[in-house]
Amino acid sequence: MRVLGIETSCDETGIAVYDTEKGLLAHQLYSQVKLHADYGGVVPELASRDHVRKTLPLVKAALQEAGLTPKDLDGVAYTKGPGLVGALLVGSCIGRSLAFGWGLPAVGVHHMEGHLLAPMLEDDQPEFPFVALLVSGGHTQLVQVKGIGDYELLGESVDDAAGEAFDKTAKLMGLDYPGGPRLAALAEKGVSDRFTFPRPMTDRPGLNFSFSGLKTFAANTLAANDNSEQTLADIARAFEDAVVDTLLIKCRRALKQTGYKRLVIAGGVSANKHLRAELEKLMQKVNGRVFYPRTEFCTDNGAMIALAGALRLQAGEREALSVKTYPRWPMTDLEPMQVAKPAAATDGV
Repeated sequence: MRVLGIETSCDETGIAVYDTEKGLLAHQLYSQVKLHADYGGVVPELASRDHVRKTLPLVKAALQEAGLTPKDLDGVAYTKGPGLVGALLVGSCIGRSLAFGWGLPAVGVHHMEGHLLAPMLEDDQPEFPFVALLVSGGHTQLVQVKGIGDYELLGESVDDAAGEAFDKTAKLMGLDYPGGPRLAALAEKGVSDRFTFPRPMTDRPGLNFSFSGLKTFAANTLAANDNSEQTLADIARAFEDAVVDTLLIKCRRALKQTGYKRLVIAGGVSANKHLRAELEKLMQKVNGRVFYPRTEFCTDNGAMIALAGALRLQAGEREALSVKTYPRWPMTDLEPMQVAKPAAATDGV
């Protein structure tokens, strides 16, 4: 089954073609970083308008890259939530309209399920069951995954997600948008033991997270010290260490609670080098394994939507002609499904 995937939940327009037998055939991505940089964050109306401009040209480019025409496709998948409502409407309306015009079935995909399944694009795919740590700009969640669609939420952030905390702290430090990756790069130059930040909500039982206090702690630390390059690097390092340690502690608890030996990490923050290295050490200690997608599939992309959509289309899901989007949408509302193991991305391009 060949499926066109469309991702427009926030500030990236991602288009891909995925084949359930050959893997990923094409992948196109346009980032709106430059568009929003002057505002220090995503402007929803500008994001929606840019998706209108970029989606169809990228669809044409993806089909050309794959050497296919619409007649060669078997379905269309698009992100219908969660995300910015205007951005979601653009991708959903275009995706559903293309499917109708081409006489193909369509399916709306949950954005976070796309992230969760992104490691399935790789040759080394995790087997079920596993614990998933989903860390993106808007979500930090620990999920018990027994199968595709069979999810139990173990814990989540009660305020800022880890990615939000990175971005907001970076802005306090005067770093350009997008701040999270810039803060992580600055942290590589920092000394780890100069400042000590708290590890929020680790002194109590449970698997929920809270990162907003780290932003306040960073603001107070910045106010009490000079703003030299080395000081900023040391503060960035202390902040990153606190986030990573907190995620590690919660992951360890989730693995112990479930008894699982496999951990999946996905979402934009999963590209963080320090986090990946520490999770590798953690899983070695417990004789387990950690899985994550390649860096280009950590942030929002069409490949994960095409994959998730292909699996749900295979399972018989179909979207009605009416278009519905869900800015807020618990992943636990999804239905479990039985599907074959997906092909890896490297089987194709």
